[in-house]
Amino acid sequence: MNTKEKIIRTSIALFNLHGERAITTNHIASSLGISPGNLYYHFKNKEDIIRQIFALYSEHLNTHFKPLSEEEEPLQQLTQYLDSLFELMWRYHFFYDNLTDILARDQELKRKYIDFQSQLFEQVYAVVIGLRNAGVIAISDGDAKELSHMLKMTVSFWTPYVKARRMTGMLEQQDIYNGVVKVLMLFKPYATDLSLPKVDQLQSHYQALADSTLPSIA
Repeated sequence: MNTKEKIIRTSIALFNLHGERAITTNHIASSLGISPGNLYYHFKNKEDIIRQIFALYSEHLNTHFKPLSEEEEPLQQLTQYLDSLFELMWRYHFFYDNLTDILARDQELKRKYIDFQSQLFEQVYAVVIGLRNAGVIAISDGDAKELSHMLKMTVSFWTPYVKARRMTGMLEQQDIYNGVVKVLMLFKPYATDLSLPKVDQLQSHYQALADSTLPSIA
């Protein structure tokens, strides 16, 4: 791992642990045991680091949220999506926590974020339509669009919601599993009679993962 990659990894860890606003480039350099000048050789400022992190976040979504394949079982693919979603929400939860402030400070990043969100909506919508075509859910085109928006909103605001209700403000892995359960609950009202038992099974699977760790909020 080269120095630039170490800076990115350390920044993500510090932002997640202490909050992005509390961490400066000096903190990052100190944690790595390098000089601030060495850090600035790779990144102009903290905003530059965050842009690189956002690029990784975007790449993760583009890589893991492809349209459903007709050759694979649809609910198995949905499980893969949910597992990837867990990884994404946990790895980059600082970004969700302080999104408005981060974007307000960086107009370039805000433009990229807005463009990417439009692209992401189309990806989520394609997944919803794919589940409908596979007979997993029964939903109209209009409701499919609204469901896609609700799915994006739940993922975007779940971790800040959890942290705001906890005195410590800390996030635990079981919180993400609880978030995945909430995502499944959005699908459940549209599940067909044939798929509902499997959706219930998926919900039980992720609820068990949440319950297997420390107690969390509902």
